[in-house]
Amino acid sequence: MAVRIYGNREIKTLPGEATRPTSARVREALFNIWQGRVLGCRWLDLCAGSGAMGAEALCRGATAVVGIEASGAACDVIGHNWQKVAKPAQLFQVVKGDVVQQLKRMTANTNMAPFDLVYFDPPYAADLYSPVLTLIADCLGPQGEAAIEYSAAHWQPGHLPLNLEIVKEKRYGSTSLVFVRRVNR
Repeated sequence: MAVRIYGNREIKTLPGEATRPTSARVREALFNIWQGRVLGCRWLDLCAGSGAMGAEALCRGATAVVGIEASGAACDVIGHNWQKVAKPAQLFQVVKGDVVQQLKRMTANTNMAPFDLVYFDPPYAADLYSPVLTLIADCLGPQGEAAIEYSAAHWQPGHLPLNLEIVKEKRYGSTSLVFVRRVNR
């Protein structure tokens, strides 16, 4: 199976629904919203799946892309996809492991540069929203923003941690995106 991304480039995906790629409609909408912010950014892709979002960010000029994914097979596909689209000056890293544990490790690392844009698209029924959202603010730079993909049947953005605030919400059929940023107090 394959997905087409920016520039009509084809990337691989794993068969089945285990790493459900973000729909082309939602992906295009997100990059239209963030169009002025991707070039030169540091991008974090949580529950990276096929790596389509990170690949799109690389194609649109992100300086660095980091993806966290639990599946070893998916990590192999992501690495292949990102290598295929990255330019020599772009950095990318695929981290295999539990998203909550890897985020805790990253936020504990004082040398970690903050991310400008974070995309979080977990398996909807995996109950990852609350534990991940409590950590996202620590990954964001001062002007950073995160987009969280969700289905209203599995999560509602009304219960964000106190260190995050909603910037905007968009709905695309049964899929929604909520954009959040760090509360700077």
